[in-house]
Amino acid sequence: MTTRARALLALSIASVLAPGNDARAMERFPPPDFESGYVLPAGNPTPHPDVAFETTDVFVMLALLGVTTYLTHVRRSRTGVSVVVAVCVVYLGFWRKGCICPVGATQNVALALFDPTYAAPLSVVALFALPLLFTLAFGRTYCAAACPLGAIQDLVLVRPVHVPRAIEHALGLIPYAYLGLAVVMAATGSAFLVCRYDPFVGVFRLSASLWLLVVGLGMLALGAFVGRPYCRYLCPYGVLLRVASRVSKWHVGITPDECIQCRLCEDSCPYDAIHKPNADQPPRPRSEGLRRLGVLMLLVPALVAAGAVLGWGLGGPLSRLDATVQTAERVRLEEDGLVRGTTDQSDAFRRTARPPAELYVEATTQRVRVRTGATIWGAFFGLVIGIKLVSLSVRRTRTDYEPDKMKCVSCARCFESCPREHRRLEKLAET
Repeated sequence: MTTRARALLALSIASVLAPGNDARAMERFPPPDFESGYVLPAGNPTPHPDVAFETTDVFVMLALLGVTTYLTHVRRSRTGVSVVVAVCVVYLGFWRKGCICPVGATQNVALALFDPTYAAPLSVVALFALPLLFTLAFGRTYCAAACPLGAIQDLVLVRPVHVPRAIEHALGLIPYAYLGLAVVMAATGSAFLVCRYDPFVGVFRLSASLWLLVVGLGMLALGAFVGRPYCRYLCPYGVLLRVASRVSKWHVGITPDECIQCRLCEDSCPYDAIHKPNADQPPRPRSEGLRRLGVLMLLVPALVAAGAVLGWGLGGPLSRLDATVQTAERVRLEEDGLVRGTTDQSDAFRRTARPPAELYVEATTQRVRVRTGATIWGAFFGLVIGIKLVSLSVRRTRTDYEPDKMKCVSCARCFESCPREHRRLEKLAET
């Protein structure tokens, strides 16, 4: 690791130590104002158990990120990464029940940005930001071993199969749609979809609804043959990591020096995250490529508009996930005599003694917010599709086997297969 890399890693660690210490010192509730002249005793208060756990979680995440980055960038050790994967599954997965979750923290950050009455805890912000900071510097080392969702899939991978390129690109669009939808629902205060439908929560907690447990076990069964299906085709946080990794300063490479194009790394990668050399392919006519690119560029605005229309149409059904909208619809049905009996939601509302008209106004406002957000979400997804089509039409010349910086999860499997890497290790052993 270069001096600049070490400096950036140290800066990342220092940036987290302060929030962690602040979190321990923060008072959960303000002290009472005694009229009797009582004076609060001086001294260092014991951290609240929740605050202590949150601070520990941040330091554990920081440690996992630091160790994994060291193992992938300096030691280049697949064995070491596998050990961290196992530790991650045991501690972050089964012991902490998957609750150290930057994936779910995306929703807290979205709500904090759009709702001035909500303040995301410092620990949640830190857990959300730390993997992004490391990814910007070193690539997706968080995905390699520090994420319990990815780690448990890595453990069950037995016989990976190749996913056809067209299917890979099509399924790879789903996380963008999921991210946009999760942000919209969280920002409007309607639902935390990622937490509600996390497929591995039931596995880690050993308890869940039957259908969610079936989905989680089914995902793991699929993961025995398709490398990390959740990470590649569903994870919304993975979208942010992909973008950050695309511009990362120090991304892992396959070979320590020169590529001899033995193709062993390509065969060892279970995630189709290695680009092949294409310098020997016959060149395409430049005019043909420009014409195709021009057509696709004109298509992008149409896709954005179509996505916005689709999102607007889905806004109504999506708004029904909101508790206020659900309560208003139920109360209206009961007031109009269209249903018999009451529900817990409608009973709770009537105990507030508020007029139903006030509830209906709030529900209408919420429907408008969700519909507006869904329209923006649809336009965003249309833009993603357009950018994807444009990027596929652009040909990039490569002379060696190179990792796809957006898709590579730094699992270090290619290191083990590279003969140049083995030669490097032999030279180190000799010295």
